[in-house]
Amino acid sequence: MTQLQTFLDIATEAALAAGGVLQGYLGKLEDAVTEKGRPGDLVTAADKASEAVVLEILHRHLPQHSILAEESGKIGNQDNEFLWAIDPLDGTTNYAHQYPFFAVSIGLLINGLPQVGVIYDPLHNELFRAAAGLGATRNRRPIQVSETSELGKSLLVTGFAYDRRETSDNNYAEFCHLTHLTQGVRRSGSASIDLAYVACGRVDGYWERGLSPWDIAAGIILLQEAGGKVTAYDGSPLQINSGRLLATNGYIHEILSHELTQVPPLSSWK
Repeated sequence: MTQLQTFLDIATEAALAAGGVLQGYLGKLEDAVTEKGRPGDLVTAADKASEAVVLEILHRHLPQHSILAEESGKIGNQDNEFLWAIDPLDGTTNYAHQYPFFAVSIGLLINGLPQVGVIYDPLHNELFRAAAGLGATRNRRPIQVSETSELGKSLLVTGFAYDRRETSDNNYAEFCHLTHLTQGVRRSGSASIDLAYVACGRVDGYWERGLSPWDIAAGIILLQEAGGKVTAYDGSPLQINSGRLLATNGYIHEILSHELTQVPPLSSWK
């Protein structure tokens, strides 16, 4: 068994266990929901319990590895060769409202690059897995991106960051612009699910700003192993800490990148 396969199996164990925690809390949070600072940036007892399970499993199997987790923050040397980026509940607002789009996202960066990823949607029992050179799967079966090659025939997904009320760089103009040019733009509220859906061909492209490494680390390697492409908006190599990501099936990447960089500000719209 290769090292990456071992890491993938450990991440899978953690994701499935965390998903079980989320299922147990769903619809039972009552008053256990708080805001972390910005309006709409929620944290629940389920986030914390799910993360605790993931951390325990990773520490037990891989105590020498470091961690960057949404709720616990930085654990260990962040310059470690092995850094796990963990979102124990991606889609907390959805979860708090029992809106059925949320997931556990566990990604491993090796020397700063996503190399292992597991995304588990416990409500729909969908397990997405990938590791560099080992392919991408949904429920253990291979997946690949769509073959849509025209922007006008594509279906896209995007999202809006928690600071959208505080900045004009809030993705509203991009959303409107691309809604006109495509068959539609959806907003699931979960970055990891968005990336998984591009990887398995349900949608053709995804872009968003305001993202953290734990939102996208797992999804990046999943999409790459499924044949897709991930870059910065302008097509340059992605910097995982930049907060901005363009992810597509590859066929529409260049035209979508062009449109994103040419969007006029909302103030100029008639």
